[in-house]
Amino acid sequence: MEKDSYSKNPRILAAAMITSFMTTFMSSALNLSVPSLESYFGVNAAYISWIVSSFTITVAAMSLPMGKISDITSRRTVFLTGISGFGILSAVSIFAPSFVILIFFRVLSGACAAMVFATNNAILISAYPHNVQGKMLGYSVAATYIGLTAGPVVGGLLNSTLGWRSIFAVSTLISAAAFLAAFRAVPKDEPASHISGTDTAGILLYISSIVISLFGMTSLGSIHAAPYLLALGFAILAVFFVHESRRENSEKSAILRVSMFRQSRTFIFSCLAALLNYGATFAISYEMSIYLQVILGIPSGKAGLMLITMPAAQALLSPLTGSLSDRIRPSLLASSGMGICALTLLLYSRLNENTATIYVVTVMCITGMGFALFSSPNTNAILSCVSKKDYGVANSIIATMRTYGQSSGMAILSSITAFVLGTGTLEASPHADILHMMHISFITFACICILGIFFSLARDR
Repeated sequence: MEKDSYSKNPRILAAAMITSFMTTFMSSALNLSVPSLESYFGVNAAYISWIVSSFTITVAAMSLPMGKISDITSRRTVFLTGISGFGILSAVSIFAPSFVILIFFRVLSGACAAMVFATNNAILISAYPHNVQGKMLGYSVAATYIGLTAGPVVGGLLNSTLGWRSIFAVSTLISAAAFLAAFRAVPKDEPASHISGTDTAGILLYISSIVISLFGMTSLGSIHAAPYLLALGFAILAVFFVHESRRENSEKSAILRVSMFRQSRTFIFSCLAALLNYGATFAISYEMSIYLQVILGIPSGKAGLMLITMPAAQALLSPLTGSLSDRIRPSLLASSGMGICALTLLLYSRLNENTATIYVVTVMCITGMGFALFSSPNTNAILSCVSKKDYGVANSIIATMRTYGQSSGMAILSSITAFVLGTGTLEASPHADILHMMHISFITFACICILGIFFSLARDR
């Protein structure tokens, strides 16, 4: 994939932005339909979160294998396959007859989304010189947050007027538009790296470790064996790193070059900062959608309009912060962003039934500013540590950190929900219990975010 084939083609940026919008739009739009899905399928509050968790767990498990596959085959092929598969699965989800079937479709959608996450930014930054890569990533991140902005608005309106199935219908149309844009913009490419054998054992170890650990984490409080599954997942992950290190030392093809972590303090601490930041902040939109609709009794359409303030601030500021990260140390920007997020998480923990809506909207807006300061600079810091041939794997590691963190955040929330609400539904639970659940979770997430600040600052030592 030659740089000259991209650098004069702004359609590459457009394709990356549309696909960044596509996946985040779907996830944020579904947040507004959580109470409706709970009622429609007759499941309790602890189980309904699997609508989100099943998707993010799969993305976390499949991103690294998809990134490696894209590096050794064709990023364009993997990219287009992911977009088309995501659209098809959105279409069939419209007709899901049961909660289990819908979860199955969400798992497959996560695998397709992993193909997109593993390739879109790798394709994008291959098109531009190093001194503007942060700026380009800022545009891509902005599109991500535009999807998060439009999702609650469109999702809330669709859910309140046409029902939850209409959200999947709109996602199908967006996926079709994304496929057309990417098919015409991204040229055919050659493999970015050479392969000498397939690391099948490494792929199986990696997927098993991610799925088992996240399933165990998500099931804490609902399955007695969950702690053992979590420990087993971490043990398999340790075996995976040993296996990959041996393959790399013997010059055999490895799914992950372990030396990427050993050789760069910036790389490993930036990845840990991403893991903790996304783990601490992902559940905010989910919890706030419940707070606005269940506690304050605001209709889903109006709740969606209020929720847009957070991703709107992200979308507006991300191009600026991405550009700044080309000139200012990314660690300073990212650490400042995490500090703002930690502060707002503490502010969320003070919500009650009498909280003024202007307070809620203001705090969400400030949270969006913190996200913008963290995301683009941190991504730029990670990708600046690797060579072009490793862009696919590095981008996949970013996606894995993001989605593993997101899944961990939802797992923590699910455990707290099960502990406080038991098997009760959101509609049947007393408001005091729901608020207690939210207070515990937000304080927990604030502590995680504060820990992430130390890792973010430590990368430059």
